[in-house]
Amino acid sequence: MNAAVFCFSPAACELAEKLCGLLDLPLSAVHSTERYAAPHGFTSHKSVCADMGGLFRSHELLIFICACGIAVRDIAPHLKSKAEDPAVLVMDEAGKFVIPILSGHIGGANAYARTLAALTGAVPVITTATDLAGRFSCDAWAVEHGCAISSLAAAKAVSAAILTGDVPIFSEFPLPKLLPAGLVPGDAGGVGIYIGIRRETPYKTTLRLVPRILTLGVGCRCGTAADAISGAVAAAFDAANLDPAAISCVATADIKRDEAGLLEFARSLGAPLKFYSADELSRAPGEFHDSDFVKRTVGVGNVCERAALLTGATLIIPKTASNGVTVAVAARDWRVEL
Repeated sequence: MNAAVFCFSPAACELAEKLCGLLDLPLSAVHSTERYAAPHGFTSHKSVCADMGGLFRSHELLIFICACGIAVRDIAPHLKSKAEDPAVLVMDEAGKFVIPILSGHIGGANAYARTLAALTGAVPVITTATDLAGRFSCDAWAVEHGCAISSLAAAKAVSAAILTGDVPIFSEFPLPKLLPAGLVPGDAGGVGIYIGIRRETPYKTTLRLVPRILTLGVGCRCGTAADAISGAVAAAFDAANLDPAAISCVATADIKRDEAGLLEFARSLGAPLKFYSADELSRAPGEFHDSDFVKRTVGVGNVCERAALLTGATLIIPKTASNGVTVAVAARDWRVEL
């Protein structure tokens, strides 16, 4: 867990030390003013607030042991969006309550609060409307199940609609017979949820929840620019009506570790790169569209299909070639759990 804990009094420091033990955090994760840091070995600051920008951007969870107002003032200048901000919790010095005050769903603050409450005996104070009403929370579900959210505006519309009635849901994967409160099966309507890897919009306002289950296999000539790779991938995904948000990783041969264009493309996609040796690629099961030139330079006749299959389960886009770039896509098994 990449977390930071903030405390501003002796009592808060004592609780911070306890939290480090419970959450398996080093004492250096605790940030306090110089007045209180020294006896505990915490990270010492003249002003914790002055360092907040970097800490806010580099951590997934911030825990303040203080009044809510102090936490709000410290983080306020650094807020960006629901999609980017970390989870922020506030605990009182006595450890009686734990309150998520930022990124309750997408950032996981509500889940962190419940976990911390279970460990400490504190009462979790959850204030998000869908949780209070016992209705389905689309954004929290998406995060928990590794799905990309197509639009925060659509997620907001769905959450608002679920509070006053049932929202239709349609999936390219089988849905369970029993659906959570707020959902009904349906493929038409004003506001609804689609779960799948394709760019379908069955509703007037469609929230697509996209499981990240695709491995993108890529082969390219030396010196190929990121734009060329991006164009080849976009063409392949457009032809198959696939959503690029479903890509979980990019896979290729290990001789491409220093290929600048490929590295830049993966960074722009926000997906990790996986590299395979020729020996590993040769062990991929199946029949492939081989190239003698690729076999001479890499050691196997096909990179993109083999690399995709080594991480994915089923090839859904076979080798396609464009401007010196080859692309293939494999999907791993996945199911909807509601």
